[in-house]
Amino acid sequence: MERSAAIGGSLHHNYLLCPSRPTACSLLPFSSDHMLHCSPSSLSLQVQRPFQPGNVSTAVSPFSRDAVLSGNYSETLDLADIDWDSLGFSYVPTDYMYTMKCVKSGNFSRGELQRFGNIELNPSAGVLNYGQGLFEGLKAYRKEDGKILLFRPEENALRMIEGAERMCMPSPTVEQFVEAVKATVLANKRWVPPSGKGSLYIRPLLMGSGAVLGLAPAPEYTFLIYVSPVGNYFKEGVAPIHLIVEHELHRATPGGTGGVKTIGNYAAVLKAQSVAKAKGFSDVLYLDCVHKKYLEEVSSCNIFVVKGNVISTPAIKGTILPGITRKSIIDVARSEGFQVEERSVTIHELLDADEVFCTGTAVVVSPVGSITYMGKRVSFGEDGVGTVSKQLYNVLTRLQMGLIEDKMNWTMELS
Repeated sequence: MERSAAIGGSLHHNYLLCPSRPTACSLLPFSSDHMLHCSPSSLSLQVQRPFQPGNVSTAVSPFSRDAVLSGNYSETLDLADIDWDSLGFSYVPTDYMYTMKCVKSGNFSRGELQRFGNIELNPSAGVLNYGQGLFEGLKAYRKEDGKILLFRPEENALRMIEGAERMCMPSPTVEQFVEAVKATVLANKRWVPPSGKGSLYIRPLLMGSGAVLGLAPAPEYTFLIYVSPVGNYFKEGVAPIHLIVEHELHRATPGGTGGVKTIGNYAAVLKAQSVAKAKGFSDVLYLDCVHKKYLEEVSSCNIFVVKGNVISTPAIKGTILPGITRKSIIDVARSEGFQVEERSVTIHELLDADEVFCTGTAVVVSPVGSITYMGKRVSFGEDGVGTVSKQLYNVLTRLQMGLIEDKMNWTMELS
């Protein structure tokens, strides 16, 4: 059965929602190519209703479950009919994706929402032949009152711009990026999990889609966003993960692309990660490739070491991705009274730590229960979940979900 998007109520499968300035939404007949042309302005949705028994909706979509709203909210939300309690971190197809194109040395055109599905690429596309591609990752959360929050999307936009410059690619502006994220989330809002059940993972892609045979930047680029509801990244959930230190293979080299979110960085870690998981480890921690003694990062996470009241994390020097959750945790930790140091951290400091944890968009904050290095296993705490990581996790996630006041001004509410 074909899914329908629920924007301000049920939307029949033969209609698309077109955003307009300022907040009005208009329904247009579904075109033959199932494509929606959208302006860069945000797609707005009014969900706030004062509590009046007379306007409680009792209609339930065949795709949805009732969501309980608190306070002044009485509207029944249309949610996708999936088991929200069993969400893991795996791909779930949703309703819409967003695309925007740009020719070399040009500007990105108007974006468009279209039904989620496969895309066409020339076999000679730059992304397929020479790996000219970047991606980002961020999340949307549903508050207890039903509203939706984005967490620091402008930071992802800025990081994509920096990565695009390194990879000889044009990039959407910060405004184009953020407005595209808003439109995509609202078009797929029924896939945003109920409060406390997970989040909507947002994956923006930037790729060289134009055909090129010789080694050169592609003549055309595509910016695409798709989304998927997710739960915990690691199967352990918020329980401690177990890492093995890789001292032969390396994730990045000085002068390379380790500091940007290019697609090739992640393919390079799959071998070591697969071997580690086959041995029962959760993931791999990489060392620097020059001295082979300084911590860099886990396959897709930044790492933090706690000793007393001091939290240390490897400094950003071109081989480590400048994580947005990393940046946020540093600010949260300092606001909570911890001393945070960004510097070179040795493997021996790691093994002597009181507590270790990882951060990332997917994992948020993940406590490390043990580190194995050169055959020696070092465990942290009785259950591996340290008080510092627990404290920082609680503060950050409550802020992301709108459960506490956002004094950092990091969240963006969609309406």
